[in-house]
Amino acid sequence: MAESSDHSGGGNSQSQVIQVPEPQPHPVMEQLPDVEYCINSPPPWPHALLLGFQHYILTLGMTVLIPTTIVPEMGGGHAEKAKVIQNLLFVSGLSTLLQTWFGTRLPTVVVGSYSYIIPAMSIIHAKRYTKYTDPYERFTHTIRGIQGALIISSIFHVCMGFLGIWRFAVRFLSPLSVVPFVTFTGLGLYHLGFPMYLNRFISTKRLIYERYGLLFSIASAWLLAQLLTSSTAYNNKPESTQNSCRTDRSGLISASEWFHIPFIPFPWGFPTFNFGEALAMIAASFVTLFESTGTFFAAARYGSGTPVPPHIICRGTGWVGVASMVNGFLGSVTGCTASVENAGLLALTKVGSRRVIQISAGFMVFFSIAGKFGAVLASIPLPIMAAMNCLFFGYVSSAGLDFLQFCNLNSFRIKFVLGLSFFLGISIPQYFVEYFYVKHHHGWFNDILNVFFMSHTTVAVLVAFILDITLSRDDDEVRKDIGLQWWEKFRVYSADGRNADFYKLPCRLNEFFPAL
Repeated sequence: MAESSDHSGGGNSQSQVIQVPEPQPHPVMEQLPDVEYCINSPPPWPHALLLGFQHYILTLGMTVLIPTTIVPEMGGGHAEKAKVIQNLLFVSGLSTLLQTWFGTRLPTVVVGSYSYIIPAMSIIHAKRYTKYTDPYERFTHTIRGIQGALIISSIFHVCMGFLGIWRFAVRFLSPLSVVPFVTFTGLGLYHLGFPMYLNRFISTKRLIYERYGLLFSIASAWLLAQLLTSSTAYNNKPESTQNSCRTDRSGLISASEWFHIPFIPFPWGFPTFNFGEALAMIAASFVTLFESTGTFFAAARYGSGTPVPPHIICRGTGWVGVASMVNGFLGSVTGCTASVENAGLLALTKVGSRRVIQISAGFMVFFSIAGKFGAVLASIPLPIMAAMNCLFFGYVSSAGLDFLQFCNLNSFRIKFVLGLSFFLGISIPQYFVEYFYVKHHHGWFNDILNVFFMSHTTVAVLVAFILDITLSRDDDEVRKDIGLQWWEKFRVYSADGRNADFYKLPCRLNEFFPAL
């Protein structure tokens, strides 16, 4: 309050009290405001095409990274790597279309999952493949073993989704346990990015630089990499640096065919099956359940949709399992998950339109068939994509923090659950990375432990989930503190009329497959 004195002619003084309004907290937002185009409101076609192409470019990062890591270890060369990339890109495009049509209906892209790297590497280094001295022969036998394990693990994933098993677990979530769920979906991939801070030096109010920032950044960085390569700046650098930064080291352009048919099943022979390796792959599939669910929540938030009902999440995870199965049939060396980085791109562009993602899926299918043209774009140096991921993983992590607005942060119980889940979500995987995986990385049982406990998302979510459900939910005050009273209406599809606007199946399929 401030006081002012007004002296009148009679010598009297009056004291006037000026009321300063109390600061008000920011209102709670069930749907994120300031989204230019939400899930079911497409932008004009020229913008939609550019935005779809931008999502396709971003998808190439993980699509190229996984085969580049795995295929040389299997004995494959540039030709084999190019075919695996094209097959994986085709499955990503097809699965993204199926996900947006019949899955969650969210603007999510389906890509290869990094969680399958550990069991895949275990198969690659299995003793039964060491007898093959010819690199190509070793590659064909190894990829058949990976295919068999992928097919078995995908059956588990499909059952968890389409039989409704995953729905029962998701229904126990509250805003409190969703926070680490979504946050660690982004933070758990920190090793695939690198700190980048540019907004302090470049600031603009023109929307075009923000909406198409990915295209501008990749084009300029790719041009710089080409100039450094042409000027021989990398000639005396270590081999690892040259492979990462030169624009002429991927080998994809020369090895790719002009026209590639990616939908031929079992291109390297019939799959082989091993019980222990299949169990390790199932562990990776279980981890992707957590990753995909966190990404679905983030995509719904940045698409300005309502929190995803459990039945819709279950439907989406079932289609992710189908994508992993198709990968097993086509020899794409890894299972699938919902793309974290593409969910982050929704936040950057403020465009959460389903049509944009469907257009990007069209680009994936086209460039997987037009081999040479797709290889040109796939040869972008991976450090450029890693720099972009820093921004997008951060956006997804912050989407998880959005759900804190529905919790009582003045409660010590809430602080305990959040603090312990965040700390153990970082600390336990670090132990397995530094100690257990180094000394116990052989054998299917150790692979299961490594896959499970090296996942930051899985550990953080399980800690938060167990602590959350063991709280006394019968106490109305506690239910209010963890946001469960607000969350109740999103547990059932029909409880909120807005759900049908975002998640209803096309062509009146909801009449045959009603949401629960």
